[in-house]
Amino acid sequence: MSVGLLLICHNQIGHELLETAIDMLDRCPLNVLYLPVYQDDDPIDLLNRARRKIGALDSGDGVLIMTDMYGSTPSNIAHRLADNKRVKVVSGVNLPMVVRALNYPSLPLSEMVERVISGGREGIIEGSRTQTEASDADSHSGIAR
Repeated sequence: MSVGLLLICHNQIGHELLETAIDMLDRCPLNVLYLPVYQDDDPIDLLNRARRKIGALDSGDGVLIMTDMYGSTPSNIAHRLADNKRVKVVSGVNLPMVVRALNYPSLPLSEMVERVISGGREGIIEGSRTQTEASDADSHSGIAR
């Protein structure tokens, strides 16, 4: 068993992040789904669809939901589903976070949350840093290139 991963994001952001990460790693060791949220979607319908996806993903180890922006509709839906034990939410998803989740499929849910947050932070680098500084940071982060 392993943690399930659900991306709830605006439009096709979640789909593109998942597809890109899977393509980069050439594998998908987790059960993953995404829920696109469009401007005209009914929030109650989205909430019900998200519940069904969580049910499909949870094999006993819980589900990590990642959303694109805190305070937005995707985030609000996710936070209504979070229960702090079986379903956890992280907002502000970026590609390094998704790659990190896929790179550590055997982690318990609480540790996966910590790992994806650190991966997301480490994946944000000021453009003026030298290549050596960036490479040194990457070598300690576990981020695949």
